[in-house]
Amino acid sequence: MRRLVLLAAVVTVVAAPVALAQAPKTSKTPTAVIAFEKGDVTVEFWPSDAPNHVKNFVDLARKGFYDGQRVHRVEPGFVVQFGDPQSKTLPMSDARMGTGGPGYTIKAEFNKRPFERGVLGMARTSDPDSAGSQVYVMLGPAPFLNNKYTAFGRVTKGMEIVDTIKVGDRIKSIKVVE
Repeated sequence: MRRLVLLAAVVTVVAAPVALAQAPKTSKTPTAVIAFEKGDVTVEFWPSDAPNHVKNFVDLARKGFYDGQRVHRVEPGFVVQFGDPQSKTLPMSDARMGTGGPGYTIKAEFNKRPFERGVLGMARTSDPDSAGSQVYVMLGPAPFLNNKYTAFGRVTKGMEIVDTIKVGDRIKSIKVVE
């Protein structure tokens, strides 16, 4: 086991105090703009809470995976869900709608973020480690999801657009900004 040791030093200032340089930030919090046909929605991600989910979403978005997909689930007061690649071509009434993914799954990263209005979560099957590409935006609080699903970001602008989304609405593109 590695231990971190904190050493303290006492320094006496003889001359005028010198300003300490600020440590440079290593990276900004990544954000994305989801361009729906109805308008743009800006989201920020929580890489410190769910690094693999953020990386997965960002990687898929950069590859254009979500571009042209349709929203396949809307539950008023609960969620708007997208991320099934089959939504590009299958009719919305097809029984397979909502079952597609990227061809792989990622492990759950449950965290302390509560599922409140505007939070992004990853959809999955009953297996906690079965998330892939399907994302939902919370339309209202759902504390029963806390510590059972992975929260990985939140809407920072455009929630009024999310409120108007219907099943079948199309995502034009997702642009990642860092």
